[in-house]
Amino acid sequence: METQEELKEEGVGYVVMRNLFSRDTDYQLRVEKKTHSRSIRESADRLRLGKKIQEKQEFQKKMNPDSLTHPPEFTVKPRGQTVWEGKSVTLHCTVAGWPKPRVAWYKNNVLIDAKAHSKKYTTESNYNIHSLEIKKCDFSDTAEYRISALNVKGESSAFASIIVKKFTDLLFQPYRVKPTLKEDPEYGVTFRTSIIDKFGVAFGREGETMSLGCTVVIYPTVKRYQPEVLWYRDGVLLTPSKWVHMHWSGDRATLTLVHLNKEDEGLYTLRINTKSGFDSHSAYVFVRDADVEAEGVPVAPLDVRCHDANKDYVVVTWTQPAVEGSSSILGYFIDRCEVGMQHWVQCNDTPVKYARFPVTGLIEGRSYIFRVRAINKAGVSHSSRVSDTVVAMDPSDRARLRAGPSAPWTGMIKFTEEDPTVGVVPGAPTDLAVTEATKSYVVLSWKPPVQRGHEGVMYYVEKCLVGTETWQRVNTGMPVKSPRFALFDLAEGKSYNFRVRSCNSAGVGEPSEETEATTVGDKLDLPSAPGSIVAIRNTSTSVVVTWGVSKEVRNLRYYIEVSVVGSNAWVPCNNKPVKGSRFVCHGLNTDDNCVFRVKAVNAAGYSTYSTESEACVVKPNLLVVPSPPSAVTLLERVRDYMVVGWKAPAKTGGADIRGYYLDYRIVKGNVKSKWHEINLKAVTDTTYKVENLKENTFYEFQVRAVNQAGISKGSVPSAAFECKEWTVAVPGPARGLHVLEVRKDSMVLLWEPPTFNGRSPVTGYYVDIKEEKGRWRSIQERSTKNTYLKICGLKEGVSYQLRVHAKNIVGVGGPSQTLGPVVAQTRPGTNEIVVDVDDNGVISMIFECSEMAEGSQFVWSKNYKALTDTSRLTIETVGGKSRAIFNDPSLVDLGTYSCVVSNTDGVSASYTLTEEGLKRLLEISHEHQYPIIPFTSEMAIELQEKGRVRFWTQVAKFTANCQVEYVFNDNIITQGKKYTMNFDKSTGIIEMFMDSLEVTDEGTFTFNLVDGKATGRTSLVLIGMQILNKLNFKTILTPLNGPHFVEYLSFEVTPECDVYLKCKLSKKDAGVYEVELRDERGKDKTLLCDADTVVTHSILFFTTAANSSSELKVESTEHGIILYTNVVYYTEELRISHSDRVQCGVTGEQLWLKIKEPTEKDKGKYAIDIFDGSAGVKRVLELTGQAYILTYCFIYLIDRARVVGGLPDVVTIQEGKSLNLTGNVWGDPVPEVSWTKNDKELLPDEHYTLKFEHGKFASITIAAVTTTDSGKYALVVKNKYGKEAGKFTVSVYIPEDEAEKKD
Repeated sequence: METQEELKEEGVGYVVMRNLFSRDTDYQLRVEKKTHSRSIRESADRLRLGKKIQEKQEFQKKMNPDSLTHPPEFTVKPRGQTVWEGKSVTLHCTVAGWPKPRVAWYKNNVLIDAKAHSKKYTTESNYNIHSLEIKKCDFSDTAEYRISALNVKGESSAFASIIVKKFTDLLFQPYRVKPTLKEDPEYGVTFRTSIIDKFGVAFGREGETMSLGCTVVIYPTVKRYQPEVLWYRDGVLLTPSKWVHMHWSGDRATLTLVHLNKEDEGLYTLRINTKSGFDSHSAYVFVRDADVEAEGVPVAPLDVRCHDANKDYVVVTWTQPAVEGSSSILGYFIDRCEVGMQHWVQCNDTPVKYARFPVTGLIEGRSYIFRVRAINKAGVSHSSRVSDTVVAMDPSDRARLRAGPSAPWTGMIKFTEEDPTVGVVPGAPTDLAVTEATKSYVVLSWKPPVQRGHEGVMYYVEKCLVGTETWQRVNTGMPVKSPRFALFDLAEGKSYNFRVRSCNSAGVGEPSEETEATTVGDKLDLPSAPGSIVAIRNTSTSVVVTWGVSKEVRNLRYYIEVSVVGSNAWVPCNNKPVKGSRFVCHGLNTDDNCVFRVKAVNAAGYSTYSTESEACVVKPNLLVVPSPPSAVTLLERVRDYMVVGWKAPAKTGGADIRGYYLDYRIVKGNVKSKWHEINLKAVTDTTYKVENLKENTFYEFQVRAVNQAGISKGSVPSAAFECKEWTVAVPGPARGLHVLEVRKDSMVLLWEPPTFNGRSPVTGYYVDIKEEKGRWRSIQERSTKNTYLKICGLKEGVSYQLRVHAKNIVGVGGPSQTLGPVVAQTRPGTNEIVVDVDDNGVISMIFECSEMAEGSQFVWSKNYKALTDTSRLTIETVGGKSRAIFNDPSLVDLGTYSCVVSNTDGVSASYTLTEEGLKRLLEISHEHQYPIIPFTSEMAIELQEKGRVRFWTQVAKFTANCQVEYVFNDNIITQGKKYTMNFDKSTGIIEMFMDSLEVTDEGTFTFNLVDGKATGRTSLVLIGMQILNKLNFKTILTPLNGPHFVEYLSFEVTPECDVYLKCKLSKKDAGVYEVELRDERGKDKTLLCDADTVVTHSILFFTTAANSSSELKVESTEHGIILYTNVVYYTEELRISHSDRVQCGVTGEQLWLKIKEPTEKDKGKYAIDIFDGSAGVKRVLELTGQAYILTYCFIYLIDRARVVGGLPDVVTIQEGKSLNLTGNVWGDPVPEVSWTKNDKELLPDEHYTLKFEHGKFASITIAAVTTTDSGKYALVVKNKYGKEAGKFTVSVYIPEDEAEKKD
């Protein structure tokens, strides 16, 4: 790299030379006297000089751009190749150019000396066709090869990569050359080089200083021997500069980056070259942005470069930064500074959006440097690193000055005649074209005119708006010197034509041909968003990220960003954009769950971000190469081909097997040839047809497997197979045997049909099994047409071997290769497929796997065949859980569904969907689609004070959104004078109060409930109103003027099965009250008299014909007197004394009688009489026969069937346990008892045991519950007085699932 001072001196020297040769300089003639000998000598010198001049003219003629000379050009470029170790490879190319270019071959930028290494390399060059042959390639020959072609017009290079495959090569890893040393001696010494104490991935910040170094050991040690030490950044050789310092101490190589900038980010490689070989080491260096001056401003651009420099014009390019700040970048400012000055001048007044800008107005011969700043709404960024120095001068003059003078300077110039080109007006420029067109500027380029004389030319640029004939000169004040020009301030969206005129001191020439119409606007397209992004674990602090390249746009680079899940903060992984579609993101925290995204960038700007990758935990990648395949066997053979098969590797290395490579060798007696490749492209099947073989020749085969980590070792060679046609009639052996769903008592065997069917198609298969030390025996009596079989009845922990026979009409073929041994055991953590019905009634199968590896996938199949009809099932996979959803379940879906997890050790499970199971699932689905709100109790009715009636029920399960609709005889009831409603959502009790009960209220009362999509209904029917009418029901409910009952005699059943007989009388009426009890056998009564005192307590008298009450007594107290009598009750000749079971009393205005646990013996007619001596009130209540008038009205039956306790609401039980529940039943007559599950009646069998003992206790026992036993159960009791169900829910759980939920 040239320093600024050298470039400045070069520019000044050019101006001096130009002025020296200008026509304005005066020359003087010298007249000298010459001798004859001197004249002869000068004459000879002139002849010799003339000859040289002629040769030089011919040479210059060839150098003329308009002649046939042209720089080297590769018409056919060498192609990269991949070769197996030990093979030879040849690179070919064709080069055109005049003069004929010289070529040289390089390996990793090191010149290849074919003569010194003739055993390794051979080069040939014939008729512009060049080749390089590399013999007996080894891994050290993996490198990038370059051919360089050079002539006087320039240099051109072409590249090709050679990859030498080793059988243990790691595929898909970052390319890194780790060569072995050649044994070619240098001065009789073979040097072995090793790099130790290596530098690793480094992180720095802008403005800091960083050093990279390695210790180099060269054996043997030779004094004053120094190897070639080279440093590369991203494959580009570094040279010492003010930014980069290099040092070699004899055993340590050091690279120092004096002032870090983002341009210094990249992959650094140290290469140590000796004549005996080389060694290298690489690591990535990351450079973070410096802190910004204000929050939200963008960071500095990077990689500022100068292109296409001319006398007064240069194109400046740069790369957009990774971080735009708080808002998008609005544009960029370009600054220039003349070398030797400290003053920076801004080149553009308005920000330019594109990362490319033509700078004009430079002074010829002066040197400049440039820098760029980004701007957004928050402010302006730091300045970028300055560009390399560029000189404003003609490119041809720059090349001539760098090449130096072609002949020594004599100090004397003679003119013999006048130059004929003086006063020549230059011709028209040629090849005018628009090289760039944006909404900010348009760049034109052209070639100088052929006719221009010796005098330099300048140019005028003209434009014309399309549709007009008016040409306008753009640079009227000053013609430009460079054949490049940038036009600014053009109207966006308008179309223009352009042309150029040449001029010199003789005048202005003719215009060039005009360009085609050019519309002012952005022609450079923004890149599209990158494709899908995949994150792969790499190390404990790094992740490999790959993505799909953006389409239809070239010259793209990419920025990668990372975010920890849940943080919503994105951080750039690289501050210098990278090429390609793969990058290793370093500096991450171990165990962080990260997502990644990528955006593309080109000169037009940024693309949109790609979609985010799936979350990836930062952990080491444990992928390894697979184990070798095994059991290579012969499946079919004909005269010129054989079909071989093999078993897949036992260990996949944590990744899918991507294919197989086959080798063969010929066997003649005890002599075996070398191994030869069969297929260059990996095959994915475990069989392969080997063609073009020789008949009656013996062959051996071996197979290698390949996965993401690399290629395995070769399998054990097969036996020697003779290539000749099979003539047997029975089919060949089945192939591809493997097992799935290995459990402690069963496993599923799968296989593929034989490749050779014999004389007729295969009609079935037999499976043989053998225990570890047993004999072969057949599993099934009849053959199966399927290519799979579930083997049951195995012994836990026992090893089994399996094989398969194919049969056709002719007979049974030979056995397949033996599979096994396979141990019958259920591995810990094994999951089965669970059938689920969600709240929307969607039926699906769920399979979970806790052993997911990198790249593992769930593979579903039906009847162990790949799913072809995707319209029946929808597969959804999230993490380690996969769900197969039935789109429209029907009988077509019956079958066995299996799921296999790839990249695991045989994790699989299956589920068989039967017709009965499908019917059950459809019923559950209907229940979930149309759910029913459960009730704790059905609607009931109560008669309260003053004839008020209460309807009520209780809801068992509901949400806050539950709504109730009150209906009477299909008419909606609203709150008003007659009805009052209440829904207590804290208890679930729904109430409706009716002020009075009339004959018109006979009918059906209904509560309709709606809770989301769940509904519920409970109803109550009031009948028997005609009977009430006969008893003058209206009169009963009408208040009396004299002494009367405010509430008439009624009964109430308590939750403890006690019966209250009660009534309420008026408090204001004083006098004689009579209580009378009668039946068909007679009557009895008692009187209560008090004319002056308000009766504070009324005494209830019940009598029968058999006995009467005791005498009336009066007892005084501090508050007054109490009249009372001891009452004796008789019912159907059975005496019942006042006891804990039979109690009476007065509460307020109510007289009541309480009977606990009533029985048949308590039935009879009860009466109450109250009188004051002149008038009285009498009411009768009959509790026998069919005259339950109030019972029919209020649905209260003391003997109706009920479930009075013993059953829980919810039962949760572990799978495999037994469940026993007992419910207490009440009813007279003894109720009928039944059990239901999901509204279907249960019948006793081996699984369900149902008992009903002593007329009171109903029990259910479920043996060894499974998940299918989960559901809604009910104990249903029924007798002639009513029906009731005690409902409860059973939930069966799997212990492993519960443990995972806790974790």
